[in-house]
Formats: sequence, C-alpha cells, structure tokens
Amino acid sequence: MKYNVDKDGMYGRFGGAYIPEMLYPNIEKLGQVYLEIIESEEFQKEYKMLLKDYVGRPSPLYKAKRLSEKYNTNIYLKREDLNHTGAHKINNTVGQILIAKAMGKTRIIAETGAGQHGVATATACALMDLKCIVYMGDTDIKRQAPNVARMKMLGAEVIPAMSGNKTLKDATNEALRDWIANPEDTFYLIGSVVGPHPYPDMVTRLQAIISEEIKEQVMEKTGRDYPDYLIACVGGGSNAAGTYYHFLDDERVGLIAVEASGMGVDSGETAATIAIGDEGIIHGSKTFLMQTDDGQIVEPYSISAGLDYPGIGPLHAHLKDTGRAEFLSATDKEALDAAMELTRTEGIIPALESAHALAALKMKTFKPEDVVVVTLSGRGDKDMETYMQYFMPHPILPKGEG
Repeated sequence: MKYNVDKDGMYGRFGGAYIPEMLYPNIEKLGQVYLEIIESEEFQKEYKMLLKDYVGRPSPLYKAKRLSEKYNTNIYLKREDLNHTGAHKINNTVGQILIAKAMGKTRIIAETGAGQHGVATATACALMDLKCIVYMGDTDIKRQAPNVARMKMLGAEVIPAMSGNKTLKDATNEALRDWIANPEDTFYLIGSVVGPHPYPDMVTRLQAIISEEIKEQVMEKTGRDYPDYLIACVGGGSNAAGTYYHFLDDERVGLIAVEASGMGVDSGETAATIAIGDEGIIHGSKTFLMQTDDGQIVEPYSISAGLDYPGIGPLHAHLKDTGRAEFLSATDKEALDAAMELTRTEGIIPALESAHALAALKMKTFKPEDVVVVTLSGRGDKDMETYMQYFMPHPILPKGEG
C-alpha cells in the first residue's frame, strides 16, 4: 500500500523508533512478533469473537436523515459511540491485551487523556485478569472524573502526571519512564497511532475494523463499496487511521481530518498540530509537532481532553505531506455548536472529540449525491460536565427558590 508503513517503520519520511537505549529490547521484540501474532489463526479467532460478543461489533452505520436534509447530502454516522465502554478505544485495547498475553506479559501500563483509552484498558485488563496502571494528567483527572471513577472501579491504579500542563503528553512521558524501569513483565498499551514503531502500525491495524465495516455497510446501503468522503477527528489519530485504512489507496475517497484549534489556530491556545507544527520527534516518532524555535514542545490546548496532544501520528503526517488527506481544524465553539446540532437533530450526544469531526460539515460543501461518512468516535457521557458548563451554566431553580 502506497500510504502504509514500510519494513523500517516509516511512513514516507515520518515514523521510526527514536528511543532510549534501555527501551530498545522491548521495542525490538514487539516489532519482531506483533504481525505474526495478529495474523495467527488463534489471535484472529479470539479477537473477532471478543469484538462481536463483548465489544458489540459491528457498530452501526446510521443514515442521519435530518442532518442530511440540512446539508443537502447523504450523511452517515459510523457509531463507534455504541461500542462497549463508549468509544473506538476498546477495539485497540482488546487486541493489544491479546498480544501482551501471547508475549507472556503480566503488567499493563497505559496513558490516557479523555479517559476513554484508560477505561478501555482497565476493562480489557479486568476481562483478562491482568494488573493495570493508568497514567493520566492531573488536569484531565479533574475534568474527566466519571472516567477516573470507572477505571478505579475496574481495578486500575490511576497515577496523576503532575508535570507540564498535566495532560496527555505528560501522562505519556510518565508511562514511558515506567516502561524503562520495568521492561521484563510490563507491556505498554499505547492508545493512539503515536509512539515508536511498531505502535502506529499495530494500533492502525487493530482499529482498521472500522473501515472494514464501513466498506461492507456502505455497499449494503448504497450499492457501492466506497463513500465519497470520510471525516474523522484527529489528536494522535487512531479513530481516523482506522476509518481511513481500507480506503488509503482508493483515490475516489476524500479523506478529511479535523484537528482541535482550541481558541483559534493563531491564538497560542490550540492543538492544531498540522496547522502550526513543524517536523520533529515526539515520544519516539518523527512527525509534525508543536514546538518552539529551539525545539521545546509547545503545550497544546483544547476543550476536548482527547485532542490536546502536541503531535500527530506519523501516518497522518504522511497523509498531509503527500496531500492524500485534507486537514481542517475546529475551534472549541465550533465543536460545541456541532455537538448541539447533532443532539437536537438526531438525538445523539457526541463526545467532544467527535464533535470536532462533525464541525467539518459546515466547512465543506458536498454534492446532493455524495455519501459522507463521519466517524462518531465516542459518546458524550464523559463530557456532560463540560457541556453543562457551556449550555446550562445557570440551573433553573424551582419556583420560590434562589
């Protein structure tokens, strides 16, 4: 595949494994065995059984009728929000846990931003009876309290990252330090298509179930096996990578990725890596990242905890570099407006991350005959406190009170 990873772990000039020497044995071993494990009959049988009976796949492809009428086109929602745990993250964690078990690992560590990957990791660890440690930025712990409670209920130890702006980047740093200190029994379960090779490829392959199903479902609903456009939000970019995978080489399909521009691309309060980033290395991978002139990472900002990452997966950097995907960005306000629009027109409350993808509908003009698939990567339960703050800042008190 033209846009896929090569044998050296590179997507064009992006990717690779730029890692401390102490991590090299771990990464080298994983790189040697991950494809063999994933492609084995035993793995595929158990993975597909769990996706069907435990996760609840296939997730529906839903024709959003009122939204389609509003935008005068055919809008379909890939309902990853209906998966067990409420997002696409479970596709990856179930697969990686099976890989970890096949490698004889007994201790799982993970990083999380919005908490969905942490919940999905804790869920898979509870299912497989493995010790689970989740690193989460202290800022995110405060704004994602329901997910923190879920992780603890599932038996995970949640460790706050107190450095930087205490979000996803800082949680990832802490997880990497843990892995360096505990290489023998520990498996680092990365939640997105970031990090050193083979992680971006491994996570993409496990999330590719999304595009595999889209292909079949679009055929079933329209009579052809491809949509005109695929739209997904991008932080690190795992739901987008999974959405695009089976269509990467199909030039009939327009790929649209939507970043979080926070308060605005040029505001200094943004997470729009592609829009303002430069080439560099973050968390073991060569990609685009937000950095100062002397190479220091710029702290990202987004209302969405799952999108405020200062880098982007190397696959997406390559898709930008080659022009294969179009990158847009949505502000906090545009995402909030898109979330309310979907809620009021279709009765579906999306995750704030997914709301950024939905915001693209206002930025593009589609033809009446186009088939547009938007991946709804997660549901809005975890973001209700944020939504309440913006949409219901002053509770209505019963008569006679207040």
